[in-house]
Parts: sequence; C-alpha cells; structure tokens
Amino acid sequence: MYARNVQVTADPAPAIHGDATAAVFGAAVAALRMLGDETRLRLLWHLRDEEQDVTALTAALGTAARPAVSQHLAKLRLAGLVTTRRDGRRVLYRLHGAHVRRLVVESLAQAEHLLASAPHPRIDH
Repeated sequence: MYARNVQVTADPAPAIHGDATAAVFGAAVAALRMLGDETRLRLLWHLRDEEQDVTALTAALGTAARPAVSQHLAKLRLAGLVTTRRDGRRVLYRLHGAHVRRLVVESLAQAEHLLASAPHPRIDH
C-alpha cells in the first residue's frame, strides 16, 4: 500500500463558524507568532500534558534563565495560549485548551515529517 492511498482517519479540522473575519486571521497570526519562538514552543510542549510552575519549566528547558522563562510565559498568557492558577505562593501554568495542544503537537509533527522527508497524510475533501 502506498502512503498516497491512505486516507486520514483522525478527527477532521474543526469548522470555522461562518466566514473567517480579519479579526480571526489577526488572532491566528498572533498565536502563530508566539509559536515562532523556540523557547515558547518548548514551553508549550512541556505544558501539553500537565500544568507546571516556572521553576519546573525552567529546569525542563535547561537553557533559559528563570526571568526569561517568566517573560515568555507572560507573553503566552497575554496571547491566550496559556492560563494560570494559584496554588499557595506558586503560579501554575497550563495550556488554554485542546486547540492549543493540537496546534503544538501538529506543528512538531509537521517538522518531523519535513526532517524525515516522510510522506504527509493526504487530505481528502
């Protein structure tokens, strides 16, 4: 069986309700810009399955200083990609929903396909 003959059976892309407006495109571009920074993409990747605080995220990255991680998290929060919750003195960060998780996972899956020169799943409309 050839890869081009395989249909994608995963959930279809979510429908946009009505026509995409300039505001929707603007919000999408802003979110994608946040993913355009490797540190922020790594932070989102580490938050894909569980909430974490700045200390844990700084340790997970290993290459960024705590103030830099805090600044990146603030940008992600302002962009609506992460949310926070207080646990005593700690602030815990988590992804803002399944859409953000899918965006991060699919972005990295696309990169893996490009690096491996692997065939992409076909889209049948």
